[in-house]
Amino acid sequence: MKKALLYFALGTVVSFLINYFFYSSKNIGLDIYYAIAFGFAWGMAYYLDTPNFTLPQKLGLSFVAMGILVLIGTLIFNLELTIPSVLKFSTVFVAYYLIASFRANKSLRN
Repeated sequence: MKKALLYFALGTVVSFLINYFFYSSKNIGLDIYYAIAFGFAWGMAYYLDTPNFTLPQKLGLSFVAMGILVLIGTLIFNLELTIPSVLKFSTVFVAYYLIASFRANKSLRN
């Protein structure tokens, strides 16, 4: 769990810095929201990267996480601005497991 939180924190900070310095949207709150979505995806993917979770559980929990992102984003901003956070989350989540699929043990944890 500690490493998952570390992945969340590092993913959030790196994403925010990249968005802020290279792709500034002129809305710092939106940049922070997108960075949190990116970090949340890395932390969640790392946390679920264990044989204790079946594939349907991993997919279900990722959809719940995306739903939470949409709900929070819609409450703070609007649905149009929220959709890119879901795209970032799903892209990172898929990329994590794609990279893991090339390893012999199918996990990035080991």
